[in-house]
Order: sequence, then structure tokens, then C-alpha cells
Amino acid sequence: MKKHMLSIMLLLSAGWVCANQPDSVYVKGYTTAKNNYKDGLHLAYSIDGKHWQPVADEFSFLKSDYGRWGAEKRMINPQLLRTQNGTWHCLFEVNERDGVVGVASSEDLILWTPQDYYVSNSGEVEKYLLSQGLDKKSNTVCKVPYQVVQRLVDHSMVAAYKNEKNAETAESFATRHADLKPVGATLNINQEDRKPISDKLIGVFFEDINYAADGGLYAELIQNRDFEYTSKDKKEWNSLTAWTSKGSVRIETVNPLHDNNKHYALLGSGQTLINEGFNGIAIQAGEKYDFSVFVKASSASLFSVRLIDAAGKSLSNELVLSATSRSAANGWKKIEKVLTATAIAPDARLEIKAVKVASGEQLAVDMVSLFPQKTFRNRKNGLRKDLAQMIADIKPRFVRFPGGCVAHGNGMDNIYNWKHTIGKLEERKPDFNLWGYHQTKGLGYFEYFQYCEDIGAEPLPVLAAGVPCQNSAHNHATGLAGQQGGIPMEHMDEYVQDVLDLIEWATGDKSTVWGRKRAEAGHPKPFHLKYLGIGNEDLISTAFKERFDMIYKAVKAKYPEITVIGTVGPFYEGSDYEFGWDFASKLQVPMVDEHYYVAPTWMINNQRYYDKYDRNKPKVYLGEYATWGNTLYNALSEALHLCNVERNADVVSMTSYAPLLAKEGFTQWNPDLIYFNNTDVKPTINYEVQKLFGNYSGEEYIASDLTVDNPSAEIQKRIVQSVVRNKENGNLIVKLVNLLPVETTVGLSNLKIQGSVIKRTVLRGTPSDKKAVPVSDRWIPDGNKIILPAYSFVVLELIPPFAT
Repeated sequence: MKKHMLSIMLLLSAGWVCANQPDSVYVKGYTTAKNNYKDGLHLAYSIDGKHWQPVADEFSFLKSDYGRWGAEKRMINPQLLRTQNGTWHCLFEVNERDGVVGVASSEDLILWTPQDYYVSNSGEVEKYLLSQGLDKKSNTVCKVPYQVVQRLVDHSMVAAYKNEKNAETAESFATRHADLKPVGATLNINQEDRKPISDKLIGVFFEDINYAADGGLYAELIQNRDFEYTSKDKKEWNSLTAWTSKGSVRIETVNPLHDNNKHYALLGSGQTLINEGFNGIAIQAGEKYDFSVFVKASSASLFSVRLIDAAGKSLSNELVLSATSRSAANGWKKIEKVLTATAIAPDARLEIKAVKVASGEQLAVDMVSLFPQKTFRNRKNGLRKDLAQMIADIKPRFVRFPGGCVAHGNGMDNIYNWKHTIGKLEERKPDFNLWGYHQTKGLGYFEYFQYCEDIGAEPLPVLAAGVPCQNSAHNHATGLAGQQGGIPMEHMDEYVQDVLDLIEWATGDKSTVWGRKRAEAGHPKPFHLKYLGIGNEDLISTAFKERFDMIYKAVKAKYPEITVIGTVGPFYEGSDYEFGWDFASKLQVPMVDEHYYVAPTWMINNQRYYDKYDRNKPKVYLGEYATWGNTLYNALSEALHLCNVERNADVVSMTSYAPLLAKEGFTQWNPDLIYFNNTDVKPTINYEVQKLFGNYSGEEYIASDLTVDNPSAEIQKRIVQSVVRNKENGNLIVKLVNLLPVETTVGLSNLKIQGSVIKRTVLRGTPSDKKAVPVSDRWIPDGNKIILPAYSFVVLELIPPFAT
């Protein structure tokens, strides 16, 4: 019944139109106060221009993309105008406060151009109207053929049908097919029909969201080590957040350690500072921890350092250290020592006590740091070993960083500046994180590139396209929220140079300005940068296009070997997707970054999504994707999607699930690939799928056909295969996904596996299972058939020669 819904709806729509309907009607736009004006543009029609009816039950034909999620994205008093050539224009107020007007245009009232925003009293709205042959007095009620309304109704019904179809769950499907018997299928592998595919298909995307960096992958154990927390990070935060004190400890900014690190603490004799770490400091008995601090004192002073528990009991050796005035030119002295834990504790604290300070004087303390010596690859200022290894185990071919939304920031002042993240830690410039906390920048571009080198992955840095996140807050300087008008054009040359400087820093030799800075930081040889992302999920506005065009052409002119990756918005359809692709194609950008977060069944229903892509247009980097959940059903849907992506890996060059990391109790986004706390790492089932695709990849796609003995398309599309060849060893990798509630037996028609020794990995369970893990074995088939358990993902590695 349900499978006929679309045709039934369209017939009803057509019949409704044909039943003595008028030749033409009047159309106008409006909005309502429902949902605080966030439902966007509705359309109404009238036969006589007096009595109005909503089109498609107040379907939202255009929504505002202005300002922050939650508080903004509102549309008030829309005006729908039409030019003489038939183009529609919608002008609307974005709120009652900012005095800003949003504009967008459309040829059919369905696909709208990305929105631009103007301060209403700037004269820009009048310029826009004049350029379109309109003015504020233009008629907002337009007469159109009735077929226009019919198309709008049909569009809304198709959208509703798709939404309902994609809302199908594993449970509802199993209920509808309760009488389904085990299924049989035949797999035909044509080893002569092959094509080269990307060898960079599986990667990872790291963004500092969910405390992924500080308190996460970055192994620093001291929170607010530089006393730079402010209410800008979080409303209740200040310079002493995460610190408690005994005595009147004061924060000072005069003669700081560095201008980028202005705040430090002053302790009088007997006063104590205690740091709680990131919800506790996890330590292991016998392990060594590198302690460092910058101190300054007018005369000889002593202070002690140790690890303690909540009651003040020692959990390590105690250091008694000296601070004197005979130090660096600015009076600051760096001290580096080692603490050895004497007990296991998940919630230790670090105590610093001023033991002896001259009367009337104070001990200045800044950049208090504690690292486990056992970081990933034992690097100084390194990464948390277990988390970094968990990521490395995927065998990612690339790492995208630092965002995401973090890359273009909450407003122009928060655009991620890579130059603030290299060099000495005390000279790096911290900033607030738009996800609601703080960035020390201790995990900066040097550390990202070093990690990529350590795990054999290509670095893929992402820089803003000269505009901040379209979800940014209001900027009083420009009068705009969202992209805030972008970096002023008179400053864009400077920004473009920052982009070029990054490439020189990564690839230049020691004779170049920025190559020398990299070498001085500890990496004399260049990093091998091949890819550079410009922009992230940007609104494809006029401001964006002007600035992206400048950046792209400058990079292409000076570094033609760099593959620049553009952006086509946050969805798999809509204005930013459509116009982003058009813009990138005209510029001949070599690759674009697609993002989508979807229901599991969307992936089942869109298996031919990339089959239709033009192979002569930009390649695809699927930079962010996931289904909404961490169950086996989610993971199998993602495995199914990756099988279809492998088939299209001649056009889809790279993929990365997102987000990557999430600290338990500190998440801003769910689901995520790997959860963790201070002591444990908890990979999800989704992670296991990524790891299987990363570890069983190929450079050649082998054509295959799967014939299912059940005639139902609903059944057939829930069994999917992919076959690739690893060119290095010649092994054939067969991946099979069964999303049915029954077992499926797959016979091989032209490949004999009976008696062969095959490495087999099976991921199976119930749809709601969150704990399933893959099981691998050496399998010797006693026949020429493969059994796929209900709700399973099976990977087979076949070693040549192959019998046919």
C-alpha cells in the first residue's frame, strides 16, 4: 500500500486541479508567529484577490538562514515581488531588533538563491531592488497561471512522501514483513570489469567539539593552565575557573609572560592554588608526568608542587622549587620537572603552594602544565595515547582539521587563525570556542600536521573563505549577524596572504620565511601538503563568492599543485547545494565538500545518489556525514552507504564521518564516532564500520551483480555488495550488508571459494544493539555460499589465485 503512495498523491493533486479549476489565481507570501516566526515563507492563493487559502497547508517554501541557531533563523513581514521576466524576489525582516533585511530570488518559488542580508538604512536594499527593476512600492500580490499553485502543491506532497519514506525504522519494516522467509541471492563478480578508484576514500575529520581537543585528544591534564578563561568562553567562567585557592590569590595582567597570554596568578607566602584538571586528573601509579610552569619573583622564593586527592593526601612525590629574579629578561623563568604518581586515581588534583615568599612580595605563576610522559609516539606537547591510537587504527588516509564550524568561527573576530596556533605555547593566542568553551591552541597546526605524519595520513587543513559561520551572532561593527558581511574587501589581500603563508609554512624549505618558522618549531623537513579546504558549509552568498574567488585564484596561481576543496553547504539538496555546485563548477574547483546528516533509511533509499554525478565536474569529498544514532541499524546503514560510495569512488574521492570525538558529559552534538572519559575510550558500532572500511580498502573497483530471489524492491535494496581489489597484494575484498530481519544465503556464480582459507569478519546483532563488535576468523568454506546473518555486515578477504 505504502509503496503506491507517491503515485496516488500525484493523481489526487492532478485530479484536484482538473476539477473545474480557474485558469489563473493571485499569489502572495506571508508568515505566521507560530514557532516564533521560524517556519519561514508560506504562500497563499486567491481566485478573486480577496479570499485567501494557504498553499499546501502552510508548507515552508523558504526559511531564513540569518543568525544563531535557536534564537534566530526568523522571518518577519515577507514581501513577495515578481519582476517582468517572471523572477520572484522575497524580502523579509530577520527580527525586530537588528534592522536587517534578507533577500532571495527564485524562478519557481521552490528553489531559492542563497540569501543576502542588508542593513535596512544603508541604502543597499534600494540598490538591490533597483538592480532587479523593482522598488518598495512594487505589487506584493501577483497573478499567475493556476498550474503554478499545482506545482507547489505537488512539491510539498513529494517532500512529505520522502520524509515519511525515510522515517521507516528497522522495527516498522520488520513488522510490515513479519512473514518474510530467509532470502537467497547470487553474486556474480566480473574480475575483468574493473575501474580505478580513490586510494584516499576513508579518512577522519577532527573538530574541537564535545571537548575533543583540550581535555580530550590533547594530553594536557591542567585545565585553564594559562588563567585565560573568560565569560566569553562560558558565562560563568573567569581566570580562576578550574582552580581553587587557599588564601587571597590574585589575578594580574601587568608585565605578562606574553601579550597573547596576559593573565597570571599572584601567590603570597603560604597561599595555595589547586587545579582540578578536566573533571579530575587521571593518574596511574608509577607513571611519570612532565610538570612545567613559568614563575616570576622579585627575590628568592620557594614553592612546592605535588599531586593530591580531594582530602589533600599526596598522590605523588613533592617538588620544592626555587623562583628567583635572575631569570629571563622579562623576569619570567620556566621550570620543568617530573612528578611520579604513587597511586591510581581518576580524580587527582595538582597543588602549587608558595612555601617561602618575602614579606610584601608575591610569586607570579603562569602556564602551569602537566603531561603524561607516555603520549602518542612519546611526543612532547603530545596527544593522549589511547585516543590517538584509536583514531590511527582506522588507518585513515587523511585527517581534516580543525573544523567544521570552528574553522570559520562565531563572527569575524573568531575566525580560526592558524598563525596563532604555532610556535611556543606561551606565545599562542587562545580564543573562545563557538561550541561553548575554550581553545588553548596547544593542539595547533604543528601538532595536527605532526600527527598526520605519524600515522601516514594526508593533512587536510580547512581555512575560512573570508566569512565567518552563517550561524554567527550579531556584530555591532557591521550591524549584521551570520556572515556579518565578511572580512572587509580592503583587508582581503592580507587574509589571502595568510592562506598562502600556510602553504609555505607546510611545504617551504628552511630558506623561506614560514618554512624557517616550521623548522625552528622542530620540523626541518617540509610537511607534504596536497589538499586545502576553503570554507565550511557556507551560505553561498555574494559575500562568500567574492572572497572565495579571490582565495582560490591566488592559491591556484602560486601553488597549482594544491588541490583546493570548496564547499556546497550543509545538506544534500537545497539552495547552497545547488548554487554551490554551480559556482564551484564554473570556477573549475577540483573538489567540493558535501555534508549531510540523515535518517538511516535515507541511505537505503538513495543508493544511486552518486551514480548520476557528472564525472567531468569537481570530485566529491564527503566531509561530514552520519545517520542519527549509534545503533547497529545506524552502522549497517552507513556500511551500505559506503558500499555504494565505493562503487562511485571514481567521483567520490574522500569521506569522513562526523563528529569524531565526544567526551562523556560534555557533548554538544550526538551521535559521535568515539566517546571517551578521562580513563576510558569507548568506540561505537559506527566506528567499527569505519575501521573495517579503512582496513579493507582497495584501489580498484570490481564490477559485480547481486540477484535476489525475492521480487520485492524493498527486500532487494536491503542487501548490498561491494568488491574491491587491493593492488599492493592482489587480494579481493568482498563486502556484503544484510539489513533484513532474516538470514540471507549468497551463492557465488563465477568464483569458487570452497576449501579456500578466507579471512572473514562479521558484525551482527539486533537493530537496537549498541555493543556489537566485529568477530574475525579464518574461514574454510565447505561450499560456495556465504551466509549473511540477519542485520549483519560481512567482510571477506580472498587471497589469489582465484578459481572460477
